[in-house]
Amino acid sequence: MTNDVMLGSLYLLMAMMLVLGALINRREPIAKLFTMLLAWVAIFGAGFVIFSFRDDLAYVGERLRAEATGAPLVDDEGGAVRIPMAIDGHFWLQGSVNGIPARFLVDSGATMTTIDRQTAQRAKVSVGAADQMVRTGNGIIKVSSGRADELRIASIERRNVGLHIAETDDMNVLGMNYLSSLKRWGVEGRWLVLEP
Repeated sequence: MTNDVMLGSLYLLMAMMLVLGALINRREPIAKLFTMLLAWVAIFGAGFVIFSFRDDLAYVGERLRAEATGAPLVDDEGGAVRIPMAIDGHFWLQGSVNGIPARFLVDSGATMTTIDRQTAQRAKVSVGAADQMVRTGNGIIKVSSGRADELRIASIERRNVGLHIAETDDMNVLGMNYLSSLKRWGVEGRWLVLEP
């Protein structure tokens, strides 16, 4: 047994003796003393559990915030970003195109990242002629080609990203050209994990 463990055990024993002495000094019936003793054991036990898991509780708090707000949870060690699944079963995330905030639907079935014309104008993305027809889950649409100087999702930044610009102003889609630039991406339970 190390000195730290012995010292911790001594403190715990002293605290228990203090509580036990206070309970005996009250001259209460044995059943009531036993009930109070169990309550104190539960209080000290709960304190011990909270102290033991203090680092994990911070993560639990961050995860609860992410679940409630839909905000991504960033893993500081590897820079991985964890995005909670929305109530509609999709993964939505807040990103930015050339520093301009934009909300994206993650779509592994989309070959290219596609932004709407309004987002492209606000982000000052150079847009070519609308000369391509692409098949989407919602039918065939006309798109233009463009390039973003910067596309950022939480802490993950990619430069000089090719884009499609849709004529409609309804949705931005994060496609495989961005996802395949990552070290790893995948779904773990109800979380989308992106590793830079």
